[in-house]
Amino acid sequence: MFTSKGKQNELQKNREEIPDRHLFKYETHLHTSETSACAYDTGSDMVRAFAKAGYQGIVVTDHFFNGNTTVPAHLPWGRRVELFCRGYDNAKTEGDKCGLQVFFGWEYGYDHTDLLTYGLDRKFLLEHPDILSWGLEEYAQQVHRHGGFITHAHPFREAFYISKIRLFPAIVDAVEVINASHTNPSYNRKALQYAKENNLRYMSGSDSHAVDQVFGGGIAFDRKMESIEDLISTVRAGQGYQLLGK
Repeated sequence: MFTSKGKQNELQKNREEIPDRHLFKYETHLHTSETSACAYDTGSDMVRAFAKAGYQGIVVTDHFFNGNTTVPAHLPWGRRVELFCRGYDNAKTEGDKCGLQVFFGWEYGYDHTDLLTYGLDRKFLLEHPDILSWGLEEYAQQVHRHGGFITHAHPFREAFYISKIRLFPAIVDAVEVINASHTNPSYNRKALQYAKENNLRYMSGSDSHAVDQVFGGGIAFDRKMESIEDLISTVRAGQGYQLLGK
């Protein structure tokens, strides 16, 4: 197990390579009240908060239909997808106004095992109305087949609603080794050890649900990202960025 000092050295070993003035900060884990039932502020409000905090961009990762969503399950699939995208759409509109990049993603839930999914879009969801019938392995296969990227969010979080910690190193690309919302540092230490043992990429996110929860997580790149695909490929390459938060 890493000590706090060991964790800091492991995560910050390349931070001096990129001067702060040349960093482009991106939040990778964020929720909106339009779509996530546990969030408090709208996509537009979240954009303004992160722009004020000096971020270049955000990835909206609202809870999917198998998570804590506001979207009613009885609606037709197309309408459900439309409602699911409201938080992102409002964030994107506001981001275009104020110069903050906004990318689309979601947090897929599997009995409180949460997988942040990047690189897929609204079209993918509309074309796969059977997605909720897939098993976890099939879900991961489909995501990867279509060029997506999966990060296991807060894998060692403990809470009253989490009955069991489940780990799936064979089907994820990365581990959220820094979840900046955690008050118990052992959760992140365990996540880092897990990622290292399984040769998985490291990720950081704030897991923000409100404008007063800009916890300082995310990734700082040495250049502006052109798209979510650019973000994914840069993380896959393992260079040109550093993790934010602690």
